[in-house]
Amino acid sequence: MNKNTAAWASELARKHLETPLPRRWAHTQGVARQARTLAPILGDKADLLEAAAWLHDIGYAPDLVGTGFHPLDGARYLRDTHYADDHLCRLVAHHSCALIEARERQLATVLSQEFGDTPPKLSDHLIYCDMTTSPNGNLVHVESRLLEIRRRYGSGHVVSTAISRATPLLTGAVERVQQRLP
Repeated sequence: MNKNTAAWASELARKHLETPLPRRWAHTQGVARQARTLAPILGDKADLLEAAAWLHDIGYAPDLVGTGFHPLDGARYLRDTHYADDHLCRLVAHHSCALIEARERQLATVLSQEFGDTPPKLSDHLIYCDMTTSPNGNLVHVESRLLEIRRRYGSGHVVSTAISRATPLLTGAVERVQQRLP
């Protein structure tokens, strides 16, 4: 992984999110800020985590939508267009328990075949960054973030169902990372 991967990822995310999806761009910037706070505990993996933070939601970009499932669309774009590092693509594909939502969307087999069936190393750290950042890019408690997601999508929506199923895994990941922080 190149030491400038986070800088490249930042520009790529800006290109695809800033104008068409300003709120998603604000969230992405906040997630990347959170990733930078973890540098002291990550060492040489800090750049990879920050790059994943910048790119975790790139699949929402209107020009990149394929399946309509943003982790898969984003990871495919990074792999197929930019020949991005496999670990980075897998972090994007699996971010925040995406496999649970993929099951709800009947895309679990596709996601697993293309990007593996287990979350890669640093997944807990990316969950921490994503689940402690509001849609506007502000810091929030994980419980508030999960509640906001369920309210935004509403009862019975595939995202709400998946988030409800993933809640113990998401809160557990956040807690594990918080325990490592000074």
